[in-house]
Amino acid sequence: MAASAPALATVEQGSALGAYLRARVAGNGGDFDRARQGYAAALALEPGNMLLAQRAMEQAIAAGDWTLALKAARLLEAAGSLSGEGRFLLLGDALRERQWRQANVQIEALAKDEVFAFAVPVLRAWAAQGSGKGKPFSFLTTQSGSELSQSYIAEHRALLLLATGNAEEGREALASFIEEETIRTQRLRILAATLLVRRGRKAEALALLDGDASSLTAARARLAAKRPPDAPLTAAAGFSELLLRMATELQGEQVPGLALSLARLATFANPKNGAAQLVLAETLAQQGRHEAALAVLGSVVRDDPFAGDAAERRVGILVAADRSEEALAQAKAATVAEPAAVDHWTRLGDIYGQMTRYAEAAEAYGKALELAKGGAEGGQPLWGLWLLRGSALTQAGKWPEGKAALEEALKLGPTQAVVLNYLGYSQLERRENLAEAERLIAEASKLQPDDPAITDSLGWAHYVRGNYPKAIELLERAARGQPSDAAINEHLGDAYYSAGRRFEARHAWAAALVYAEGEPAARLRAKIEKGLRPELAAP
Repeated sequence: MAASAPALATVEQGSALGAYLRARVAGNGGDFDRARQGYAAALALEPGNMLLAQRAMEQAIAAGDWTLALKAARLLEAAGSLSGEGRFLLLGDALRERQWRQANVQIEALAKDEVFAFAVPVLRAWAAQGSGKGKPFSFLTTQSGSELSQSYIAEHRALLLLATGNAEEGREALASFIEEETIRTQRLRILAATLLVRRGRKAEALALLDGDASSLTAARARLAAKRPPDAPLTAAAGFSELLLRMATELQGEQVPGLALSLARLATFANPKNGAAQLVLAETLAQQGRHEAALAVLGSVVRDDPFAGDAAERRVGILVAADRSEEALAQAKAATVAEPAAVDHWTRLGDIYGQMTRYAEAAEAYGKALELAKGGAEGGQPLWGLWLLRGSALTQAGKWPEGKAALEEALKLGPTQAVVLNYLGYSQLERRENLAEAERLIAEASKLQPDDPAITDSLGWAHYVRGNYPKAIELLERAARGQPSDAAINEHLGDAYYSAGRRFEARHAWAAALVYAEGEPAARLRAKIEKGLRPELAAP
């Protein structure tokens, strides 16, 4: 049970218990920095208390206070109470300091940990590579560890092949890990390209960096400018990559506490890991720790390939923290400082859009388009910029101009599901060109059949055209895929009602109301009370 303020007032200011209770209250109230300070004070007063040491280590890792974290971890280790998380911390410290004996002590202890033992073959390989003692690849066999281990082993075997000069085999081994376009896979591609350049294989490196992501664009520009590649992939850096993948997967599985710790530890093992800083910032932001997230993003150096992603995410966090004007001022300043940078204008458009200033957003996207058509590189493909401009114009009430921009996006990206769906649904909303709208959305659905938003669009197209059975079939599938989406559930309720299934309609509308706000919420309440009327139809 959390301590109350009156109860705290009776505890001595200089006591370990008082510091501990104040730290708990601060942590429960979201003041994580004060919580860390409180646990540090309590631990200083009572260093033999392992509960305090554990709490202090956890808070220090989350805050990036490595002096306190290491102190607490060593106390826990001496008492035989160190967790796997603490082992990773001490291992990262040993690898950074090239203390191979200490590193192997931590690795062997992790081999007995039920949660993290799967990572041990990879850890042994990187320690062998870093120390020069042993054969790294002997630990990365098909017999090493569990099925989960094998997934990590395959990835790190590819990185170790590249790190040890086996460029061709390493590039081929990495191919299956970089098919999807995520921060994590972009990081792997950039790492591999850096190692290839160090082996004199620049053409292969550039091929590996092909793509529209801002990080890949920045990495290509860095090569074109003949800047020296990053340092070799050290054991500590390899360990950082392992932690980054674990943090990313835990983030996707909604395990934010451990994801935060592992992402923070990834930045400790390799402070130059820009992708880890992005994942860490995102995890902090999801927990409402906006200031901490902004501080992490501020540590991404300007020359890092992920600096553009960091700047973009910074804007999003400022907006989420109700600091839109600050975000806008920063974005405007960036366009003044570098007026020929496509991404600066795109980011300015994004902020205007988030502030519902759609006409100004369209103008900013238009400037980005002018620069991109002139040959300037940016993180968005040309079709993507047309889509952004078309969306902004449409939301600004300029549908003819918006439609023309969306059609340009379709010409340049005829197989882009997001373009097909947006253009189709925009016409559907306006009840124009219904057959063509349905055709476009159907094409999008063929490309991405498991996307609930596109399935919803296709179901709504059938509803608008009077095919209620098919509409219900598709809308039910969309709702199963995204049960918390208010628009999907409202569409399903309208379809049920129109098909005479009134009880199910109200159930679907009630489900939509749980997540709806503003005008949609008022519309849903009216439908639940009165039934579907023409003026209450979903858009």
